[in-house]
Amino acid sequence: MSRIATSRFFDFIDQIKEWQLFVGLFVYAFFIRFPFFFRDYIDRDESTFILMGQSWADGNLPYTELWDLKPPVTFLFFAVIVKIFGKSFLAIRLMGTLLVTIAAFYTFKITKRHSSKSSSIISALLVIVLFSLFGSLQGVMSEHISMAFFIPGLYLFLDNRNRLFTVLAGLLFGLAVMSKLNMGYPLVFLFAFSLWESYRNQNLKMTIARLLVCGSSICFVVFLTFLPYQSTGQPNLWWGSVFKAPLAYAEAQDNSVLKVLPTVLIFGTVLVFLWRSFLKNKPTNTKILLFTGFGVLFSFLQAGKANGHYLIQFYPFLIVLLVCALATFSIFKTKTFLVLTPILILLLPIESYLEYGNIVKNKTEYDTFYNGEGVSVPRYFSENELSTNNILFFEYHIGYWVMGINPPTKAATHPSNLLRDELFPYMANHRTNKFEELKFIFEIKKPEFIVTRKNRRIFYHEKYASNFYAQLELLKNYQVLDTVENAVIHKRLPVQ
Repeated sequence: MSRIATSRFFDFIDQIKEWQLFVGLFVYAFFIRFPFFFRDYIDRDESTFILMGQSWADGNLPYTELWDLKPPVTFLFFAVIVKIFGKSFLAIRLMGTLLVTIAAFYTFKITKRHSSKSSSIISALLVIVLFSLFGSLQGVMSEHISMAFFIPGLYLFLDNRNRLFTVLAGLLFGLAVMSKLNMGYPLVFLFAFSLWESYRNQNLKMTIARLLVCGSSICFVVFLTFLPYQSTGQPNLWWGSVFKAPLAYAEAQDNSVLKVLPTVLIFGTVLVFLWRSFLKNKPTNTKILLFTGFGVLFSFLQAGKANGHYLIQFYPFLIVLLVCALATFSIFKTKTFLVLTPILILLLPIESYLEYGNIVKNKTEYDTFYNGEGVSVPRYFSENELSTNNILFFEYHIGYWVMGINPPTKAATHPSNLLRDELFPYMANHRTNKFEELKFIFEIKKPEFIVTRKNRRIFYHEKYASNFYAQLELLKNYQVLDTVENAVIHKRLPVQ
């Protein structure tokens, strides 16, 4: 490629309007994520959020009819989609693609303040890839929702010329925290660094005033989520579910800080290296990104784990600093960059190509693009005209949504919650531990059908007591009716 052609290409890049870039990013995100639109579930958490959103769309506040361990804005996102589009996997996954695009676009805008437009576009593409591939990220997670608020909020916060931007930033930060509670930690780091930097620059009063405005906006959003519970006489349900239950859960987990410490140290070292080696003389904003990224890493330490979808909250800070560092070498202006970039853009979504093949295969075999036990089990019930009035899903619980029914108890909204003794005091269901809950389900609710996963313990995160009790109940009172793909359907035996 000649130097003239290279120059013309970058001239073309510079002429791309921001709305055109947004559309282009959406198309790329859609291309990567589209084949996963037809899966019944990608992560158990997403299935639970859908159930919670459906309940809210039906007129029930979160935590009243169903229950899960997330702040209410996560459920609101799904409730709005269900209310507008009805029961649609396509609509949910499409809106998830929009969330990823928003986060990528504002990562581009933040990067562009410190680097060239071409390198900033690379940062946006990296966000799309890292938000969409590897693990359960093809679904719509609470991290996707929170970052679609947090990154635009950070962009507005970094622009301190306009007080309205500060208000809007606070509102977006509030929505981020009420989507994913641990985003409060990077906000603490962000505010603390802003105060320290303003003290050094001798403009402390102005910064304090600005942070008060931003903080008030955050509190306003939190108050709005509290208001429906106050007006219906359930303030303790909100306080317990939104704040006390997550704290109890964090304290009860056996996740050791030592397990996540190596990951945090590696990522933290990379951030420091990038900043000190390449960005030390850049504007204060790069330092803000550094410390806000540390805030996310600190939240991992507090939780004692940093799995794949947790890292969604960290990637934008790493990407911005990495791209800005690489840009100091002018790598984004070379012929090698022009040749390798489209190749990487096409090669990275290997998971997507495999899933495109899966949906074609599923269409050929079952005459539907939708796949997974969460779809095939409800289809089995429909085809065999079986009752759906009393079913318990120990696995594939998105089946409740497909069938249009509720879990038998609040705790069963997310099957893992059945084992979490520390959460029962906040569910308002009069059972205080997992054994009382399981006994209530098996002896009082007596599900007519129970769905488990083939060749796996019922509670695969626990080895002994709960599994022993549940398995014993299945042996005494149920028989295997059929196996649908990897789902085993157990039918209750008639009373002797």
